[in-house]
Amino acid sequence: MECVLGVVGRDFAVVAADTSAVQSILVHKTDEDKVMVLDSHKLMGASGEPGDRVQFTEFIQKNLHLYQFRNTIPLSTAAAANFTRGELATALRKNPYMVNIILGGYDKDVGASLYYIDYIATLHKIDKGAFGYGSYFCLSLMDKLYHPDMTVEEAVDLVDKCIKEIRLRLVVAPQNFVIKIVDKDGAREYARRELVGHNAPVEAATTVAA
Repeated sequence: MECVLGVVGRDFAVVAADTSAVQSILVHKTDEDKVMVLDSHKLMGASGEPGDRVQFTEFIQKNLHLYQFRNTIPLSTAAAANFTRGELATALRKNPYMVNIILGGYDKDVGASLYYIDYIATLHKIDKGAFGYGSYFCLSLMDKLYHPDMTVEEAVDLVDKCIKEIRLRLVVAPQNFVIKIVDKDGAREYARRELVGHNAPVEAATTVAA
């Protein structure tokens, strides 16, 4: 029941994902970070088979680092998205990765951008998007509340509304989420929204237990 979502604002991009590691009917952990910092100004939120997700996101991250070491400049967000799409397309006819990706980044000459890349190597530049069962609830909220000139506070509030709707409507909903942001100052964790685990508020844990 994974969920990854992203939003582009005025001069930033937000990528959020649940932090559940699940197999069959078991929740193995609730602090799995599914939004990888690819480099100083790029974020990759991924959902899919756990092994494919970890291996592929690390593969992309290390290749972006290698390119920067060899050429002394980093790939742009668009170039990173096309490289990722190319690797998925190559693997598609050999040993496909079951991974869906929301890639966000910030470039000095372009600003913030967001890309949708699915497991069959479809690539689209988007303003807002989501993957997973949570997308059934998030996309309608985004259509209604999103506008291109959102501030950070407005974008995070939209993500919070999506998280609330997922928790309320999805039958087996993940309870914990991580929110990361990328802008001119770099890529970083912005906040966590937790109901389960060591960092959960006492009142939230009591509510879940009840």
